[in-house]
Amino acid sequence: MRSSAKAKAGGAVAAGGHHPELVSFLDRIHVGDCVAEMAKLPEKSVDLVFADPPYYLQLDGALHRPDNSKVDAVDDDWDKFSSFEHYDAFTRAWLLACRRVLKPHGTLWVIGSYHNIFRVGASLQDLGFWVLNDVIWRKTNPMPNFRGKRFTNAHETLIWASRDADAKGYTFNYEAMKALNDGVQMRSDWLFPLCTGGERLKDEDGNKAHPTQKPESLLARVLLASSKPGDVVLDPFFGTGTTGAVAKKLGRHFIGLERESAYARFAEERIASIEPVPGEALAMAASKRAEPRVAFGTLIENGLVTPGMVLTDSKGRHAATVRVDGTLDVAGFAGSIHKAGAHVQGLDACNGWTYWHYEDAGKRQPIDVLRAEFRARAAAA
Repeated sequence: MRSSAKAKAGGAVAAGGHHPELVSFLDRIHVGDCVAEMAKLPEKSVDLVFADPPYYLQLDGALHRPDNSKVDAVDDDWDKFSSFEHYDAFTRAWLLACRRVLKPHGTLWVIGSYHNIFRVGASLQDLGFWVLNDVIWRKTNPMPNFRGKRFTNAHETLIWASRDADAKGYTFNYEAMKALNDGVQMRSDWLFPLCTGGERLKDEDGNKAHPTQKPESLLARVLLASSKPGDVVLDPFFGTGTTGAVAKKLGRHFIGLERESAYARFAEERIASIEPVPGEALAMAASKRAEPRVAFGTLIENGLVTPGMVLTDSKGRHAATVRVDGTLDVAGFAGSIHKAGAHVQGLDACNGWTYWHYEDAGKRQPIDVLRAEFRARAAAA
């Protein structure tokens, strides 16, 4: 059985550019065993995997609060396994299936609790994945430990891994994560509340539609950190569709695999109601390294800088004259913008783009402004 989510991933780029055999799978929920469904996908066709597998909580009986009310814990059949060996075999099977469909530069996220995450991590490494980070999701509103015999379990762990140890070119939007964190490097401990309130899906009787629904804010950070608009995000344990909802909102394609048809129906309805973020708002802060290289001489060739132009440092203490070949002359010393900047400061190295300034309307501006202007012109051409 295949269930097709009615609302497509609006805002995502056209399916062109993806593996042609993958197009029919995009932005749909496929009902069935995840390993069997992944076998239908073409090899090396997926950019990102987010996996929220069964945690194998090993609950022996009902859990009650001090007032004797029953805790809505995970006691569904999909979380039951006969042994650790059985769980490990299940884990290896779905991880191998994910590895086959991941692109060489693709990455995988898996989330779990102390019950399973260490076993999953060992299997990841045994199968050739390379752990990039473990991230702690610290919950602002964790469920108390009612029996008072352990610490309150207030976090879950996410493992982020590349497909191979020597994987090159995987997506990490470092500058965007830094911008999201008020200009400070994003750390590996994330603070989010559990999924509650209007975001929590309920059935017709007012009960939770899914016992472990993840908050959209958590998935948004994962997708913003490690994918780009138009990328294909696979979720082999789709549940009620948090990954698909966030992917659609953020202009990514999704593939949802879910064995429980009841969850798939909730997810389909949920995703259909999602309004994508407008395309122009999907742009994120980019690393300088990701921008096209521009030589200082290119600015001369395009008239943004002219030979004979005088550049100074920000306070006007040192002056340099631009020469026709893109070097600077500083009192008889000639060199690149970087070497000239290092020379006048008595340093081994210098970023000439930010050190040297030109005068514009009575104000000194770093020549990096002219480089940015050239890039903007090139992009608009």
